[in-house]
Amino acid sequence: MQTATSTNIYQLTEEQLAVRDAARDFAQSELWAGVIERDEHQKFPTEQVKKMGELGFMGMMVSPEYGGSGLDTVSYVLAMEEISKVDASCSVIMSVNNSLVCWGLEKYGTEEQKQKYLPRLCSGEIIGAFALSEPEAGSDATSQRTTAEDMGDHYLLNGTKNWITNGTTASVYLVIAQTNPELKSRGINVLIVDKDMPGFIQGPKENKLGIRGSDTCSLMFTDVKVPKENRIGADGFGFKFAMQVLAGGRIGIASQALGIASGSLELSLKYAKERKAFGVEIAKHQAIQFKLADMATNIDAARLLCLQAAADKDNHADYAKSGAMAKLFASKVAMDSAVEAVQIHGGYGFVKEYHVERFMRDAKITQIYEGTSEIQKIVISREILK
Repeated sequence: MQTATSTNIYQLTEEQLAVRDAARDFAQSELWAGVIERDEHQKFPTEQVKKMGELGFMGMMVSPEYGGSGLDTVSYVLAMEEISKVDASCSVIMSVNNSLVCWGLEKYGTEEQKQKYLPRLCSGEIIGAFALSEPEAGSDATSQRTTAEDMGDHYLLNGTKNWITNGTTASVYLVIAQTNPELKSRGINVLIVDKDMPGFIQGPKENKLGIRGSDTCSLMFTDVKVPKENRIGADGFGFKFAMQVLAGGRIGIASQALGIASGSLELSLKYAKERKAFGVEIAKHQAIQFKLADMATNIDAARLLCLQAAADKDNHADYAKSGAMAKLFASKVAMDSAVEAVQIHGGYGFVKEYHVERFMRDAKITQIYEGTSEIQKIVISREILK
């Protein structure tokens, strides 16, 4: 009896497959070499990011009219997975630029704002950053202490942001700030801040557990004059803007987590077929087989959740729940898979040259940034209780 082959319920197009393959080739040929050194020394992947821009990975979903690749979210998920399999630091730089900066600018920015910033962001000439978190406003994004005082033709920006990805290397920042405290979340605005505006200072790079090749820092604003034309959307639109871009950003981080998990499995499979114990390859021991089986099953499930969220976004359906589910589950799978990869590698898993210890360190942040796992559960529960 002939066994039927597995059917992919998401029939990927030739273009989507080509994007995936291009991302895989780039990751293997350009990112693999030097990834351990970049991690060790917290070295920003400047040349690699420029090449990502040249290949169209820094503005994947932006219309070609503004210099983007004009691709769908499914293609973005596929590319994010492949790049994250090798270097999660590069993929988070890519994710922030795509999901939080470019998408928000194209969706809600004025024509002048789009023309001024998007072509350079998409090409990799400049990098963008998104500034929401503060010392006392992480998961509670409504508690903004950074203020944007309306001065007529400009805003006067004061305050501190922290945990900002691309913080020291970005040229343009989307900053969330409170203008009318009495209106609470309805009094928040989002402003485009250029790095050379007087009174704007970037703090030193944080010395992090993982994603060490990407830069994270605090931002300080002291009487920074931001022209009114740099506000995105109507007065008071900032909080809604933040929630909208973060909903899409979760798909990017879910895809990053998926890539870390996939990379952990690929290295574990390779090692299990080469390493011998008790006279045979460890892949022939049931204890290892069961670990690999669990990893593969959970990774496939995470991939389906990521593709579902991406398809919802592409089809203009509500993706709040599917995006949160994808991030919640994929980030757990990333952490679990990376830990098992270290276990499968045994003592070698504790050594940097085998990469899996880096995957374990990188995986943890996917359960924290762009909404912790606990916040994702709040989002999911609200959606299903509607």
